[in-house]
Amino acid sequence: MTAADHTATPARPPDAPDPNRWRALVVCLVAGFMTLLDVSIVNVALPSMQKGLGASSAELSWVVSGYALTFGLVLVSSGRLGDDRGRKKMFLVALALFTLTSAVAGLSVDPTMLVVARLLQGAAGGMMNPQIIGVIQQLFAGRERGRAFGLFGAAIGISTAVGPLTGGLLLQWGGDLEGWRYVFYVNVPIGVIAFLLGVRLLPRDSSVAKGDRRPLDLVGAVLLGAAVVALMLPLVLSEQDPSGAPWWLIGVAVLLLLLFVAWERRARRAHGHPLVNFRLLRTRSYALGTTLGLVYFAGFTSIFFVLTLFLQQGRAFTPLEAGLALTPFALGSAVSSALGGRWVSRFGKPQVVLGLLAVAVGLVATDVVLRLDPGSVGWAIAGPLLLAGIGSGFVIAPNQTLALEEVPAREGGTAAGVLQTGQRVGSAIGISAVGAVFFGSLTSSRGDWSSSISSGLVVTVALVLLALLVGVADLVADRIVRRRRARPAPEVTGPAEDSAADDGEAPGDGEAPDDGEAPGDGQAPDDGEAARAGRGEAARAGRAAAAVSPGPSPQDAAIGDGSRTNGHHGDGDHRAVPAVTGRVVRAEDGDVVPGAVLTLVDESGHQAARTDAAADGTFRLAAGAPGSYQLVARAPGRRPEVGRVTLRARPSVCDVVLEANATEHLLPAVD
Repeated sequence: MTAADHTATPARPPDAPDPNRWRALVVCLVAGFMTLLDVSIVNVALPSMQKGLGASSAELSWVVSGYALTFGLVLVSSGRLGDDRGRKKMFLVALALFTLTSAVAGLSVDPTMLVVARLLQGAAGGMMNPQIIGVIQQLFAGRERGRAFGLFGAAIGISTAVGPLTGGLLLQWGGDLEGWRYVFYVNVPIGVIAFLLGVRLLPRDSSVAKGDRRPLDLVGAVLLGAAVVALMLPLVLSEQDPSGAPWWLIGVAVLLLLLFVAWERRARRAHGHPLVNFRLLRTRSYALGTTLGLVYFAGFTSIFFVLTLFLQQGRAFTPLEAGLALTPFALGSAVSSALGGRWVSRFGKPQVVLGLLAVAVGLVATDVVLRLDPGSVGWAIAGPLLLAGIGSGFVIAPNQTLALEEVPAREGGTAAGVLQTGQRVGSAIGISAVGAVFFGSLTSSRGDWSSSISSGLVVTVALVLLALLVGVADLVADRIVRRRRARPAPEVTGPAEDSAADDGEAPGDGEAPDDGEAPGDGQAPDDGEAARAGRGEAARAGRAAAAVSPGPSPQDAAIGDGSRTNGHHGDGDHRAVPAVTGRVVRAEDGDVVPGAVLTLVDESGHQAARTDAAADGTFRLAAGAPGSYQLVARAPGRRPEVGRVTLRARPSVCDVVLEANATEHLLPAVD
């Protein structure tokens, strides 16, 4: 060994976590906070804009609604571009554009210039947000991912709640005529610093050969974007004038969505790379998590809309005083979001349900207090809003974590784009519905603000309760599935499958999986979690070795109740197709893990097969063709595990060891 060998810095193993991941997360959170803050901070500055620029009511409406429109317009296509062309590149381009358009908005000399700047600023924010979620999935695994999503959820909750407070402070500092400019200027120094840190700290984009890139579905992107605009435009315009909104565009949106679905099916048949992978919606956790997010954001964002109007116009609060009155919600949400991210791996869906219940109770208490019309409104609603904020923190980030839990890393940005598009649409629906009820009550009651705010909060509570019903339905369905999995598998008489040893391949002969085959596009061979197999895990494997079968067992012919193996069942010769068999056991004692679910994901990130382990822990997954696959294993109370297996013509043997409240590992497969 030479002297250089002693001084050289050892290369980081490919499965080791990025040492800069937490600092990179800070950059992402700061950028995400800016984009979401601009949704709510502008509302309190509208009177100042009207005085300073002479803007009409319609132009002020476009300052607010235009941002939301273009934000939602680009989410899905930007997520797909980040997945395929590089998240760091897309993040930095979006951040630079957002910072530049913020400066242009602050320098606006007339309302038209301000509206155009806000449209571009919204597009930049929509480009950036899917990259943030994609980076979190890429850099973090297991419990750390829950913590990271918890911090991101805290950023969402705080940005929405402190927008009026921040805007009020800036307006008080800058004055009535020019104070609105500082609402935009504040983004410029923060954006420049975040850009410089992002260049240094964000993970490098994987180099992908030009021929391996998935084609961007431009027709699908245009159809989906047009459908989102047609759906959101009447909703956001109705915030100011419900009767004048172009409601006929909702019918156009439905037609465009139908055309989008038909086109995406055609794209899948033609080249296999549609803009949105509809197979994601077959995953119950993702489909219901997206639905819950849409409904909850409809109620969540409308809280601040009606309360800000009530406090400023009905109780003559200044923008700063109105922002301070809403601060308890922000504080409660900030604390519980951080805790919720840590606890979601332990408590799962019940945590989300309890959070929704706390939000509903807090809002009902707020309504009761406001009906009593106390003298010190701000202090009177502080307690109920604090409770609602605590509940909200246990909903947003944990639901996002659970919804994306089974999404392959390759689809992370696209899945996040769909999820956030649902949240934006939900926000527009909620504000439109609550605003229509609020202003309708205000008109019919001839300016009775107390009854009007109560009517608006009733709709808000109804939307939160609807989200609670979705969460309870998901929880009940999950419990039913777990009970079915816990039932003993029926015995199937028939010849037992031969072990791999009979074919000349002895299990445990030291043959390692083929690590030279990447799962696609330079991505890590996992679902955002490092696949740790073989090296350095001999001790852990030894603890479970006594309980782990070295090869397929006779029960491989009967996979268990409700198993799904992509159309391949227990009858016939299992060796006719590439398959992987094994058992799922606990790391601490080698005992069987009940309720385990195993999934094979192919190199393009699509689900190839899925099954429930039998009562004795055995499983069998059959793939459509030989190749390299990700094997994803998860079970209640256990940390998910992702590893790579290489399937050939003969069955492969891969026993899975799952740990509780720690990093789990997948034992090496024998090909």
